[in-house]
This record gives sequence, structure tokens and C-alpha cells, in this order.
Amino acid sequence: MRTLGRAGVLGFALSLGLTVAPLPAAPAPAPAGCPTLDRTLPWHGENRASLQALLDAHCGRKPGRRPVAAFDWDNTVIRNDVGDATVFWLLRNDKVLQPPGRDWRATSAYLTDAAATALRTACGAAEPGTPLVTSGPDTRCADEVLSVYAQAKTTSGATAFAGADLRRAEPGYAWAAQLLAGRTDAEVAAFAAAARAENLAAPVGATQRVGSRQVTGWVRYYDQQRDLIGALRQTGFDVWVVSASPEPVVRVWAAGAGIPADRVIGIRNVHKGHRLTYAFEGCGGVPDGPTAPITYIDGKRCWLNKVVFHVPDRRAFERQPAARRPVFAAGDSTTDLTFLADATALRLVVNRNKAELMCHAYDNSDGRWLVNPMFLQPLPRRATPYPCGTTAHTASDGTPGPVRRADGTVIPDQLDTAF
Repeated sequence: MRTLGRAGVLGFALSLGLTVAPLPAAPAPAPAGCPTLDRTLPWHGENRASLQALLDAHCGRKPGRRPVAAFDWDNTVIRNDVGDATVFWLLRNDKVLQPPGRDWRATSAYLTDAAATALRTACGAAEPGTPLVTSGPDTRCADEVLSVYAQAKTTSGATAFAGADLRRAEPGYAWAAQLLAGRTDAEVAAFAAAARAENLAAPVGATQRVGSRQVTGWVRYYDQQRDLIGALRQTGFDVWVVSASPEPVVRVWAAGAGIPADRVIGIRNVHKGHRLTYAFEGCGGVPDGPTAPITYIDGKRCWLNKVVFHVPDRRAFERQPAARRPVFAAGDSTTDLTFLADATALRLVVNRNKAELMCHAYDNSDGRWLVNPMFLQPLPRRATPYPCGTTAHTASDGTPGPVRRADGTVIPDQLDTAF
């Protein structure tokens, strides 16, 4: 993998239309009054220097359209997943409501008949619209919901979801938002705040019991990312979060990184009155409904284009000119690939061994990708190369295939080098 050294710093500054002097042999100090990333916080390789160069290049620029920085949330700004943390809290506290007519097919357009039957059998006692009992000694309902959510299978092993466009929606992620149906935004925020308090208070590595299973029970903010977000905002960047977790949940957590609620894009349920429904707001010419695209892979581009750059909705899936794209983006998963690739200056990848994303990041065809191990409990080096040339890409229908660059050429298999 190529890192962005002195030549790369100069190159991306020139690409932004900035006038720059030749770089000195020793690093130049940041312009007076410009933020400096905390040198006590460790970064991999030259990543801090590359990020600092981005900050310096934009500090003191003349007023105008603010450059945009876009961050994924789960496992990018924090360690672990706030969607998971909220679902686990809901189940431990009897907060999921029985679907209308006890028909679980109403909760997701992609739920299979086998999953709907398994959920109705396990969770059939409660009246429609009332809380399911998922915290007691009878763990059948909690176990079934958790299995469908976390494994996309029933407890008996049947496939739980089918039929989604897997470049625009991930049914399990969507279902985390759909399990909030019937609640108000204020109720969801209160649930998220309670889960946040528990997960931040729990020691690193803690687990919790949900139903009959032990699941992750802790979350931490990454100090490096909070420092970077603060420096970007101080420099004048318009910093956004685009997450595949429910938007009311991410808003609660984003405040802890200095990001206001109106700069958060997550999965957006349609409201009926003041209550969330099972449907989603539309994007990219797809109307509101149960199959509207969520903030997932190409859906993240759609929502950023629609909300941040005010691209006409019918064109929101299309890649826009450089002036209407993020300057900087950060993510950790193939979920983030499309909006990361759209970033015009730097793309920071937190390495969680997600094959399709890592193929692009390590190929680094334009010299703008940075790879950093997870800042807390990093994964060990992947033992074998990423299968970029054969199976690392997942098509809309789930078919595996080779990963291709923007020009159509196939990326060769890549070794894991930042771990």
C-alpha cells in the first residue's frame, strides 16, 4: 500500500486548487491559529502527518462553501456498534412491541415466511402494540429476535431475510430500526441514552446476557477520532455522520463527539403522527416505503447527496462532480465503500478486515487512501490475502465476484499490512 508522503500531500493540495510552496525537508509548523492533532494519540505510519496536512491546507481559506467531512459511526468513531447496543437494551428491558396482528411479516419486506413463523411462535403471547416479554426466564422470544437480527437466521437455522438489493439495503441493519416501530423519537432517544450509559460504564471486553446468549456489553469512543473531528470542525469543515444505525440512536451518541443532531444521517423511519413506522424515507427516486434504500453502501452516497449536497432526488445515486462530494471521509466496512471512494482528498479506513473495502484501500490506486488498525483492540493480521481478484465483491443479488477499480480493471489480491 502507498502512503500519502510529502509528494502526495503536495498533490492533493494542488488538486484542491490551492497554491502551495515546495515542501521543506523538515515538517513545517501549522499556520498560526490552526488546530494541531494531539501528538500523544498514536496513529499508524504517516497517517497523522497526512491528516495534519489536510487540516493545514484548509485552515485560513477564504469564506465560501465549507468543505465536507463525512464519518461512518459504528466501529469508525467508536469501538463496537450502537445499533447492537440499542437492540440488546430493548430486549433486556421489554421494549420491543408486538407487531399488528402478531404478523412479523409487517416488520420487514425482506423477512422470510420461516422467520415470521418462528417469531410468531416464540413471541406470540403479547397483544399487538404491547411490549414483548424478552427479559424473563423464558428466553424463547429474545433468542428468536436476536438470532434473526444478529445471524439473519432463525434459531433452527432457516434463512431470515431474502430479496434485498444488497448494495442499497442490509435487512438486518434495517430491522434494528424497524424494531423501534410504535415508539416516538423521544422514547428512542431515552432508550439510546440508557444503553449508552451502560455501555460506556462497562469495562472494555465486558459481555451482557440477552435471552440465553452472552453478547458484547461495552462501547468506547476512539480518542483519535474525537480529536480529528474537533480539529476538522475548528478548521472550518462541515462534519457529518452517515450511519447504518437508526438515526435517533446515532444522534444521542454523536453528541459525545461534538457532532450536532442536525449533522447526523442514519436510517430514517417514516413517522405516522409522532411514532416511527416500519417504512423508511425514500431516496434516489425510490418513494417512502418498506423497500426504500437505507444508508448502506450506495445508499450512503444517495443520502449524503440528498441531505448534504442537495442533489435532486432522482440523481442522488449518481456520483457527483468534485465540488459536490466530501473532501474527507472515514469508514470501517464495505458498508462505507461508495461514499469513501467519493471523497476527493483523503479516505481513512479503520481496518476490520472487510474484504471489498480493504481491496480498494490497499490497492490505493490514486494515493488518497489511508489505512489504520482499530485504535482499541486491533485485529491481528489477516493470514491470507484478500481475494480481490475473485470473490471479494458482492453484487446486488449477493453473487460474489472480483473487485474492480473505477476504470473497470480488476484489483489483484491484496496483503494485509496495517494491523
